[in-house]
Order: sequence, then C-alpha cells, then structure tokens
Amino acid sequence: MNATLAPLAPATVPVDELRLVAALRRGDEAVFGQLIDRYQPALLSVAARYVGSRAVAEEVVQETWIGLLRGIDDFEGRSSLKTWLFRILVNTAMSRSRRERRCVPFSSLGSGAAGGSAEDAVDPDRFIDSADHRWNGGWAAAPSDWETLPEERLLAGEMLEHVRLAIESLPPRQREVIVLRDVEGWTSEEVREALELGEANQRVLLHRARSKVRAALERELG
Repeated sequence: MNATLAPLAPATVPVDELRLVAALRRGDEAVFGQLIDRYQPALLSVAARYVGSRAVAEEVVQETWIGLLRGIDDFEGRSSLKTWLFRILVNTAMSRSRRERRCVPFSSLGSGAAGGSAEDAVDPDRFIDSADHRWNGGWAAAPSDWETLPEERLLAGEMLEHVRLAIESLPPRQREVIVLRDVEGWTSEEVREALELGEANQRVLLHRARSKVRAALERELG
C-alpha cells in the first residue's frame, strides 16, 4: 500500500490523530511502520520492567502492536493514541508477567484510594518521637546528601543496577508509575491517562516509589 500521509512529526509536535487513526484503519503500512519506528524502543523498555527477558519483552511488544491493529476501529480518542498504545502494552505485560509468575501477589496491592496499603513511605524510625513538640516528628536520621558523593559513583553501572533492582522490587502499581515518570519521562497527565489513575492517586504512588528507591540506594551507599 502507498503512504498517504506525510512523515510523522517529531514527538514534541502534536500529530493530527484523526488522519493518523484513519490511515491505520485503512491499513496504511507506511504509517504503521513510522509508528513502530517512533515507539518501539520505549515500548521495549517499559515491557522489560515487567518480564524476565528481552525475548519475552519483544513478544509483549509484538502482542501490543497486534492489539493496536485489532482495536483501532474501536479507538474513541478519549486519550492520545500514544497513551492508548502504552495502556495496551502495560495490560499485556502485566498479564504476561502473571503467567511468568513474576508479579507481586495481588494481596500486596492492598486497598484504598492510593492503590496500595496505608504504608509509610519512609521508615518511621527515622523521625524523632519526643514529648517535646519542638522536635517531635523531625528527622532523627536525615536523608543522605547525594550531592556530596563523587559523580562517578552515582553514574557507575553498579549504581544503575541497584536502581533497576530497587524499581523491580516495588509493588506493581508503584513500579508502573515510577518507570513511566522517571525512566521514560512521561508527564503526570500522560501517566494518569495511560494507567487510569486520579491525580492524587498517581502522586501518592510516585512518592512511595521514589521513597523506597531512595531508601534502597541509601542502604547501598552506607
């Protein structure tokens, strides 16, 4: 089939999604190929956070593209095409992760508006518990000042591996949010749309995830 659209604009420029969706619905292979070129690396990166190997991640991405083609006629435009695509990916990756028995048990998700239990984002022992109200609730052990550490140490491959492992150990919902926000660089609005979260919910999940990753790194840094 011949392409009937101009090349897709850069990611920072809004795309005419009506024309893009119309092209996909009529089976325009050139436009579909451009979409793959744009989003394939990011899709693989996100999928790899859920499954055990790159080979499985590639299968998840392939299933995602198939899901897009099968569902494009039902796309209603309530979110951007990008958000809808990554929502398909996350759902597919979570399903595959459960089949691979790599997902955190459902019971660990807890309940409540924040999509998790009423856990403390920071260990309560790090705060002062004193009868003197002037000090009560203050830091007993303040967070490490990372800016005083050598830059080489922060950028070392070993440290990046600690970050990866810390993220992988998070509850699924927290992991999804921190990967999209801090690894893939999504905006708060994009994450809320992709994961169907409220603003407060997303904020709490991100705060808890960041706090846990930071605590894990502090332990590694002594």
